[in-house]
Amino acid sequence: MLRTLFKMSTSPAPKRVKTSSPLIGTHNGHFHADEALAIYLLRLLPTYNLSTLLRTRDPSLLSNCHTVVDVGGEYDPAQNRYDHHQRTFDTTFPNKSTKLSSAGLVYLHFGKAIIAQRTGLHPESEDIDILWRKLYNEFIEAIDANDNGISVYPTSQTANLTKRFNDSGITLSSLVGDLNNDFSISATPQSTTTETNDTNSASDPDPQAAEDTRFLAASNLMGTSFLRKLNGYHTSWLPARSTVLAAYEKRHENDSQGRILVFREPTPWKDHLYTFESSSSPSKSKVLYVLYPESSIPGAKWRIQAVPVSKDSFESRKPLPEAWRGLRDEELSAKSGVEGCVFVHASGFIGGNGSEEGTREMARRAVEM
Repeated sequence: MLRTLFKMSTSPAPKRVKTSSPLIGTHNGHFHADEALAIYLLRLLPTYNLSTLLRTRDPSLLSNCHTVVDVGGEYDPAQNRYDHHQRTFDTTFPNKSTKLSSAGLVYLHFGKAIIAQRTGLHPESEDIDILWRKLYNEFIEAIDANDNGISVYPTSQTANLTKRFNDSGITLSSLVGDLNNDFSISATPQSTTTETNDTNSASDPDPQAAEDTRFLAASNLMGTSFLRKLNGYHTSWLPARSTVLAAYEKRHENDSQGRILVFREPTPWKDHLYTFESSSSPSKSKVLYVLYPESSIPGAKWRIQAVPVSKDSFESRKPLPEAWRGLRDEELSAKSGVEGCVFVHASGFIGGNGSEEGTREMARRAVEM
């Protein structure tokens, strides 16, 4: 997808590349996740699909670029300038407070067109807007915050907290940062990038060429991650919205207080459940357990899952009964009084039964214990 087209910043004079695609400029040197993604996003569009990328900080060279990202000290969409480093910059995504990075700027202006092109949805449809906002909330905003030095939590809330372990090395931004290091890994598959740049081979001694190759790898990493998110939200998360709503509206058929939700097939339900609950009356009981088959195959076993207190929490609103936890099969059935039990996790967040009716009975008993 992403073309390996680089125009070297060491050229003695700016020259237009002989192509109908507009020239894109960004800075050379140390790169970050935001411009790596921004470049990939632009090249998803037909206008930029074959565009050459010029990586330089030379203003005279950047002035010849049609579009400039993350460098130049200017944000002017009319002139295709998308930098966020200037002191006066304060642009945010609609209804958000996080200052945008170059990734957020490109997504703000081109995100809906990219989503429409990749999904085939009508550009003016409500679904495009839903996906546009969802992808910003779940993916782009964290990149903006990371690049702008914005913490997930206010400092006042974390001053006395100590991490149990270090998780900073597994983020996409950290992995992009690793690619700035000039070293080779002999076991790295040759298919790491989608195409090969003849001028940027592993034996090329030019440090700028080597840096450009690593930038391409970073851009591919960020871009393919974005596309996986988009594909998942489009093909699974978005269709599930109506499925979850229908189940939510019928929840009182399963329990008089609406504490049990049942799906006829595996469904990504968490995001939508919290959305629908937030728009309901605060006085209504929240859903405690969600029931669903393990697969769409006829005769599949069923699961009962405790709803987390929040989307990203490991704590359940009401874990399955402590007396059931860690037990399996006949021992669990004997303890719970429910036939066909398969297991209950040691933490009580999930369990299983051989039938739908079995999980329903587990749920009915659990809500009262």
